[in-house]
Amino acid sequence: MANQRSFLFRMALFSKVRPLPWGASQPKGWLWAFLGTACEGNIPDVVTEEKQREKTNWKEESSQNLDFWRKRLADQMLPLWRLNYAEQLKVKFESLKKNLETLETRLRKIGAGVPEQRLCSLLHPFIPSPIIDGYRNKSSFCINQGPDGNLETVGYYLKSWGGSNIFCVQPSHLKDIPEKHNQIAQCFELFLRQSKLSSYTDSRKGGSWHELIVRTTFLGHTMVILIFNPQELSQEEFCVQKEEIKEFFSTGPGSVCDLTSLYVKERTPRHQQPTPFQLLAGEPYIFEEILGLKFRISPGAFFQLNTSAAEVLYRTVGELGRVNSNTVILDLSHGTGATGLSLAQQTSKVFRMGLVGEALEDAKWTAAFNGITNWEFCPGNVKETMSQILESQEDSWSFMALVDPSQCGLSNRVVQDIRNCKAIQTLLFVSCRPYGKSMENIIELCRPLDPEGNLLGEPFVLRQAVPVDMFPHSLQCELVFLFTR
Repeated sequence: MANQRSFLFRMALFSKVRPLPWGASQPKGWLWAFLGTACEGNIPDVVTEEKQREKTNWKEESSQNLDFWRKRLADQMLPLWRLNYAEQLKVKFESLKKNLETLETRLRKIGAGVPEQRLCSLLHPFIPSPIIDGYRNKSSFCINQGPDGNLETVGYYLKSWGGSNIFCVQPSHLKDIPEKHNQIAQCFELFLRQSKLSSYTDSRKGGSWHELIVRTTFLGHTMVILIFNPQELSQEEFCVQKEEIKEFFSTGPGSVCDLTSLYVKERTPRHQQPTPFQLLAGEPYIFEEILGLKFRISPGAFFQLNTSAAEVLYRTVGELGRVNSNTVILDLSHGTGATGLSLAQQTSKVFRMGLVGEALEDAKWTAAFNGITNWEFCPGNVKETMSQILESQEDSWSFMALVDPSQCGLSNRVVQDIRNCKAIQTLLFVSCRPYGKSMENIIELCRPLDPEGNLLGEPFVLRQAVPVDMFPHSLQCELVFLFTR
């Protein structure tokens, strides 16, 4: 979004940098850490002038000047799109170094074990994404008024200066979205503009059509999920709408999209139980191949957004953890268990925890279809599961915990259980947000012994950190930490 921080970020990219006063306060996240630098000069004056120019632009730019809005959206969604790929990786690498510096400062402050060398020296060079443009296998599009005033515009939100207006800008120019996704978005926009029902704008104005989700695979499969807000529609009226959208994508203009699966899902308030996905046409699942394995993907299941880079990530985890036939993996990653399943054939055993619903069923199907017999789902917590495993432990087994938490990080209970299980000597921690909650998790895993508290096991020590670029043109990446004790 167009704001002061985004301006400073652009200035920082293309200018000689120096620390700003607020850079010493250790802001959260590597984006804000990077924003602790900006060009030489009087920053407040420059920002004020830029702010005035921005306000003038929002007023004076013609609503038909789509190039203006498209660049705004690209700056918001993909902050590094103006740089070549090598420069993008340099920006990300410097950001990760700042994170490790912050982590080292905090670890030394609490007396945690830190290697003699600086943590920054443990950071490996970036492993690039095999695909740079059009790499997304999932896109979620909103529906709202476009800059031209059309209420049925499918794309991404963009706020005006001060946030007084919200526009939906078509995403066809964004470098991370494949053509197939854009084609479906344009077809759905055509359907909306000929539909009798209005699109959902906000909770006050209402509207029926709320969101479009597109998923694709390298096997040529395409799944579309439409989020619908039924409001005061009767079930009969809702059924009419489902038939219309089904006909549109099956035999109407949308048939050019050649969908494998078409789903609709009713939107519900957060405090209510989510409604199930309703299959309108096609197959209930789509499939993908990674590292020679075939994976089943349900409409609500998590799957890495960049399939080619996911293969690189899974190989990196196996190599960094030195996985072999004596390794027993305790898999605590989120999603459909793809990481553990991809490593199962190299290990003695994989115990998977934390799966529920569609993700669990997808993982079971994937294991069975690919003949993976040493993968096992464990419904209990870490402490209970490890107690059962250790009862039948073989002398040659070497235990490794694999952690790939969601953006919310690990719960305190899981961190404690990993720390307190003496059998776990190796820990692989994968994070797409190596700050915030993930950093707090790492600090607890490395914190000194606390006999009077909950951390009874020996602390972990960071040994290596390998960045894998999963999201070209954005500020995000995956960082794989190797800890031992």
